[in-house]
Amino acid sequence: MTVLQDKLTHKPDEVAPLLGLGRNSVYALIRSGALRSIRVGRKILIPASAITDFLNGEKN
Repeated sequence: MTVLQDKLTHKPDEVAPLLGLGRNSVYALIRSGALRSIRVGRKILIPASAITDFLNGEKN
């Protein structure tokens, strides 16, 4: 099982090292719409499928 398959959603702080980016860069990708996310209250979660799509260069 890979890191992305362990959980259905990830926090931005967890995604940053997977992408080799800083936390602020991940939030910038979310704001720009390049990386899909969902908001649950004040929490931002990134679906594992959104990370895969981003890495494959697929658009929303």
